[in-house]
Amino acid sequence: MRALTATLLWLLATVSLAVALPTAWAQCSLIDGDGYARLAGRAAAQPALQEAVAAELSAQTMQLIRGSGFAIDPSEVGAAARKYTAGRSFPAQFVQVNRDGHDWLLNVGDPGPWEIDIAPMLRDKAFAQLLSDYPVLLPATLTVPLTSTSTEVMRPAGLHRLAVWGPLLSVVLAAIAGLCAVLTLVAAQHRGRALAGLGVSALLVGAGGWAAIEVGRRYLDQALNQATGDIRRIAAALVDVAQDSLHLWLNLALAAGGAMVLVGVAAALLGGRRKS
Repeated sequence: MRALTATLLWLLATVSLAVALPTAWAQCSLIDGDGYARLAGRAAAQPALQEAVAAELSAQTMQLIRGSGFAIDPSEVGAAARKYTAGRSFPAQFVQVNRDGHDWLLNVGDPGPWEIDIAPMLRDKAFAQLLSDYPVLLPATLTVPLTSTSTEVMRPAGLHRLAVWGPLLSVVLAAIAGLCAVLTLVAAQHRGRALAGLGVSALLVGAGGWAAIEVGRRYLDQALNQATGDIRRIAAALVDVAQDSLHLWLNLALAAGGAMVLVGVAAALLGGRRKS
């Protein structure tokens, strides 16, 4: 009976950990505004994202200048855009743009379309010389739509419930996983084996998480196709950084699981020697 109880608690601990770990990661890295800002800051340093942002800014700048009746060499605009995305001011402005989008999705507020204002970026000194060569009046705002269609999620406050319940849910799930792990150790007749079993749980969750990411990325790529033009590339670069962040959490789970297995096996061997 004791062995059966310990086995059931082990199963509960494994399942709860499999749910708690990605939930905690999502809360810390996506739902929390500061956490998402840190993720966006790391993304801003990625060459793929810088290239995509530079391409979008180049297209908007070309449209602005040509709309004023002037001809301009695209390579000249591209050079200015790449200089900007490689400069010091880009990461902070990119983070602010992502904070605005994060607020649009998670907080109740402006019911307008999901757009970003790139005018502050074009006011950067990297574009100053270029724009000064043409008598072009930079508008107060220059918005770029992020999605071509509206969906249940991609709408104002479409993820507001996550912002409300996410923090509590992540704490509750983590507490349940921890409680099940402790109860497993208490109920087990052999604590060393139980600890090794919990280590196996962490290994299963880590390995299963890696596999789930590979499968889920295919469906996520389909959702990303709702974005338009270079915005699609920017979103993909952000997803790559988020994926790397989740991989790090899963790797920590694998490392912790491996350590627990080693300690548990060592404890079980020592316990067996003492009894003999």
